[in-house]
Amino acid sequence: MRLFAGAGEAYGESEAWIEHAGDVASLVAALVAAGGPGTAEVLSRCALIVDGVRADAPDTPVRDGALVDVLPPFAGG
Repeated sequence: MRLFAGAGEAYGESEAWIEHAGDVASLVAALVAAGGPGTAEVLSRCALIVDGVRADAPDTPVRDGALVDVLPPFAGG
């Protein structure tokens, strides 16, 4: 998993390995549990991209070995 910009800063690393998450909700919970202060707040505003597809629903499946990108909101253009 790759955590970009503010997501990586809040978590404390720009990459993370979460095994057997199962779905987006479990993945986020694992990140919050392992992350630094403020991780939950930042993740609540981030988009999760699972294997190239935006995962908006908490029950979106996350297969073992999936590439997950955590992207904070972007401004400007």
